[in-house]
Formats: sequence, C-alpha cells, structure tokens
Amino acid sequence: MTIRGNDFWEFLISRDYTFFAGVPDSTFGPAYNALTSNPYLTYVPATREDSAIGVASAAYFSGEKGGVVMQNSGLGNVINPLTSFSLMYEIPVLLIIGWRGFGGPGSDAPEHWIMGEKTPSFLELLDIPYAILDTELHDEKIDQLLQSIEMQQKPGALLVPPGVFN
Repeated sequence: MTIRGNDFWEFLISRDYTFFAGVPDSTFGPAYNALTSNPYLTYVPATREDSAIGVASAAYFSGEKGGVVMQNSGLGNVINPLTSFSLMYEIPVLLIIGWRGFGGPGSDAPEHWIMGEKTPSFLELLDIPYAILDTELHDEKIDQLLQSIEMQQKPGALLVPPGVFN
C-alpha cells in the first residue's frame, strides 16, 4: 500500500500547514504534482534548499505554518542555515525530505548511498526531531512530530523513503 499525494497534503492542510518551498525531488513523484496543483497550498519553487528555508521561514514570520520539500542530498546545503538561523531563532519549519539511498548500497544509485545512510545521523547531530513516513499515513506519528516542532520552536523532519507515494 502507498499514500496518495493528495491525501498527504490534505492531512497537512488539516493541521494548518499550507505554505511550502523547495526543490523538486523524484522521490515524491505524484505527491509533488499534488502539491503544485492544490489550490489550498502555496508552493514556491527554489533553486537551492537553503533559499527554500528562507522562504518557509518568511511564511512563519507572517503567521503561516510551512515547510521545505527537498531531497536528503540537499540536507548538506541547509546545515548552516539550520544552525545559524532556524535553530538559533527558533523557527518551526517542517522539512519533508525525500530519502534517497534508503536501504544502503544496492538500493539506489551509488551517489546516494553515503548520504542515505547518514541522513538520520545528521538530524540527530543537530537535535532536530524526525519521523519516518511509511506507506500508511499514521496520523499519530506525524502529529507527534508536528507537536514537537511547535512546542520546541525548531525545525523537524519527515523522512520519506522511495515508494511511499503513488
């Protein structure tokens, strides 16, 4: 079983997350198409993940809940903005991260193996709460992550392995 892209975004809309920025990722496939075509969501495409952090943060400062859609290779591009901006100034942004290299060597193209293995470690190192999305939309798991983001006033991440969306 997989998650329909529309169902995923409707779930986030029901939690008042309606503003997203990011860099397209093939891991999301149909979910990305559902994001860009949903009239209740604002999506700002970015050329880099660090720019998307800035755009999503601006949404927070204007009273909206938002997030960044990106591939885990882009996590390297946002380490500095996360540490010197988002974490320091307590900006609660949801990072929706396509998890290339999930499953280790042989599961994806070789250039994704190392980052795929290290992605959770980077989040743990930065003390960023995260959850792993599987092929069912577990309300309580995502709600717990969203509550952590809001209570701790810091970014949190939802890791999305390949094959979750249809």
